[in-house]
Amino acid sequence: MATIKCRKITFNNIQAILFDKNGTLEDSETYLRSLAQKATRLIDAQIPGTGEPLLMAFGINGNLLDPAGLISVASRRETEVAAAAYIAETGKGWFESLKIARQALDEAEKYIEQTPSPLFVGSLDLLKYLRKGGLKLGILSAATTDEVNKFVAHHQLSDYIQLKMGVDEGPSKPDPVLFLQACEALGVEPGATLMVGDAVGDMQMARDAKAAGCIGITWIGKSDNVRGADVVINQLDEIQILED
Repeated sequence: MATIKCRKITFNNIQAILFDKNGTLEDSETYLRSLAQKATRLIDAQIPGTGEPLLMAFGINGNLLDPAGLISVASRRETEVAAAAYIAETGKGWFESLKIARQALDEAEKYIEQTPSPLFVGSLDLLKYLRKGGLKLGILSAATTDEVNKFVAHHQLSDYIQLKMGVDEGPSKPDPVLFLQACEALGVEPGATLMVGDAVGDMQMARDAKAAGCIGITWIGKSDNVRGADVVINQLDEIQILED
């Protein structure tokens, strides 16, 4: 077990740390913005007039991405359902609306460069440091498990990441069952596990699962995005192991 310090907050008897992926370890802003814009254009081409409200729903304002917006924090299934709701508002049947939304997102993903986004500066060094310190590490993301696996493989993180978990079918963040399942898979207790993420959903999920603590990271300095965190950091290297 380790003692973890972030700024003035200390977490004792920690065995594992779970990380969100998008916006926490991975600088995915460009990819997510492009995905939302491309999917919106494809949907608007079929159902004119849906483009502007869809972009707002996705969290796109001009060329800016809202890190708390739909495309940033929702699961793929939730994104499909939300987009389909805007399509259904035009009078389309629900199942047709869902099909249009799913196909647009599928096509947008194929169109956009599939290489995983770059790691945030310091991500790799932190994972190496924490693993060397004896901690179990995992990724718990709202992205699909396949996306998480591709991310870990592309950045050669397998030596440091013991759990690669996304949201496929079933519950999504902030349902605490995800955190509990991740802890079980790692063989650790929630009360000995920290969550590091960039969204309110990460914080709520961990708190409801009785985690050891929640570390919110906001690279852009918006602490509202991680409301509920025990401590808010702006750089990953603020997570430190206290030596005995």
